[in-house]
Amino acid sequence: MTKRVSLTQYLVEQQREHGQIPAQLRLLIEVVARACKRIAISVNKGALGEVLGSAGSENVQGEVQKKLDIISNEVLIEANEWGGHLAAMASEEMDSIHVVPNRYPQGEYLLMFDPLDGSSNIDVNVSIGTIFSVLKKPNDDPNVIEPVSEADFLQPGHQQAAAGYCVYGPQTTLVLTVGHGVAMFTLDREQGSWVLTTDKVEIPADTKEFAINMSNMRHWAPPVSRYISECLAGKEGVRGKDFNMRWVASMVADVHRIMTRGGIFMYPWDKREPTKPGKLRLMYEANPMAFLIEQAGGMATNGTERIMDLPPTKLHERVSVILGSKNEVQRVTDYHKEAATPAA
Repeated sequence: MTKRVSLTQYLVEQQREHGQIPAQLRLLIEVVARACKRIAISVNKGALGEVLGSAGSENVQGEVQKKLDIISNEVLIEANEWGGHLAAMASEEMDSIHVVPNRYPQGEYLLMFDPLDGSSNIDVNVSIGTIFSVLKKPNDDPNVIEPVSEADFLQPGHQQAAAGYCVYGPQTTLVLTVGHGVAMFTLDREQGSWVLTTDKVEIPADTKEFAINMSNMRHWAPPVSRYISECLAGKEGVRGKDFNMRWVASMVADVHRIMTRGGIFMYPWDKREPTKPGKLRLMYEANPMAFLIEQAGGMATNGTERIMDLPPTKLHERVSVILGSKNEVQRVTDYHKEAATPAA
């Protein structure tokens, strides 16, 4: 019988092998994982738990909140307030940062999360998830506990200490990186424990699947239209192969498919809101997913630049996202660069 490796055992081994996972970070990841188990229970109850439907409120982006959005947000805040490993948190569902009460020695980390990605799918029982990102709190003077500010969160994605997501589907799966590859854990619901089921995840460099909302096709920029048109042309076109389209309208679910078998996910800029660089949030969605994708051998850009090199200017900044199998993302990125290059 194959030995079962728990999340804690995996993290301890990573700490021993690489020596770059401080105890505070390990404990923080375990707290987030426990919170995800609680969210999974609420999601699984569905109508029986009276958690479906709208909460009758809007978040900071003006989006209607679902009851489970608010429940998931509260679960993550409560779990980490008592964990003692954080200085502050920021959520897609909150206007500003949430400073952790100083019950314990000041935490060294900052946690950012989308508590329930894909919440439009809640009521129709389609996979949804939680996305999280961990940053090291800047501290100019190690002998002084400095107050936390929103500016502390505005770090480029390549400075993330850890990132992950939990997908609530037929299985509840936690996907995690601490900067040394990507591992997947499946929740054993009978035992209540996270069990390592896939280590060293690798995304194929080539693919025959793309994920994009085709209903927006008339709004796309020419490089995106060019790429998708070539895919749709199939074997008779310049690509010489047939492609399949997949679109769940839940970033976690679409990215998890790519993590499992390859593919490309695109949520590009479009001309309906020309002044906005994109729809997805840089800090809560794009950066953590880009970290995971790159750690699994994939690529993530906004069409012209590496997502994790983008300097954030505000907490709820949006960005265009193209990520997944390396060769396909490079192709779309090249098309954008060609379009931006003046003709000779």
